Amino acid sequence: MPAARPAPAPESATTASAALRPPAHPLPTVDLLLLAVSIAGISMSGPLISATAAPALAIALWRNVMSVGVLGPYALLRHRAELRGIPRRALLLAVAAGVLLAVHFALWMPSLRMTSVASATALVTTTPLWTILLMRLLGHRAPRMVWLGMTVAFAGVLVLTGVDLSLSPRALLGDALALAAGLAAAGYMLLGAEVRKTVSTTAYTLVCYATTAAGLLVICLATGTHLSGWPAGVWWQIALLMVTAQLLGHSLSNRVVRTLGPSITSTAILLETPGAAAIAALWLGQWPPAAAYPAVVLILLGLVLVARGGRR
Repeated sequence: MPAARPAPAPESATTASAALRPPAHPLPTVDLLLLAVSIAGISMSGPLISATAAPALAIALWRNVMSVGVLGPYALLRHRAELRGIPRRALLLAVAAGVLLAVHFALWMPSLRMTSVASATALVTTTPLWTILLMRLLGHRAPRMVWLGMTVAFAGVLVLTGVDLSLSPRALLGDALALAAGLAAAGYMLLGAEVRKTVSTTAYTLVCYATTAAGLLVICLATGTHLSGWPAGVWWQIALLMVTAQLLGHSLSNRVVRTLGPSITSTAILLETPGAAAIAALWLGQWPPAAAYPAVVLILLGLVLVARGGRR
């Protein structure tokens, strides 16, 4: 809802504020159900990556290549005209979102091999916190509750990283990678919300995932990552990851972000933390140390405060 304007706001701040603002109309039930399916799919990501016996960067590459292979024929058949006519600005933003998604994968997936699934997932879901910070840089002033929530979440981050430092420096490095991955995801979410104003989900995700796959291929080649030579079971696990986390997870998030807004969508992703932790504990027997639980609760509480404050 537009605010009173005693003085015109800078264009970047106005656009950023509009992107974060939740929709004024009642939330569509179908989109909320799709968001729930998306969160369930994303929650499978951390445990599946930890259980797959292949390099993390290779898993990230192939899940995106497979996604393009699944979406490509349908998009070219049903959305060929739209793909040819995507405005230059929207195309550049979609490519930029794909680059940020590649950075997100390149940072977060290796972090799952360095620290626990619960810690990596809790830290990567700080996306709403990073979103608010990015908006502040663009001139958007956040309410007091948002800053309170950020303080609480940051306290949780400090507690969690302290716990992991006591375990090993490797776990602490994994925490740092997960935090940086959350920052990349915030940029990806904001750019995607802007593109989805004028571009369909199918066209956007095809451009985005193709860019992500190309970026990850460059990273894999530069780091000498092995891209094949695994048993058939590994490929089935990557395919399952593609279906659950990529097509049902990220793609459905891209579908609903247009109506629900990036604030609600990214906040709902907080549910990935308990979901992934429960799956990792029951499936992989990966129980975080007792001291980590209060830290995760603090992070989630802080992010809930950020989300509520951002909607006022």
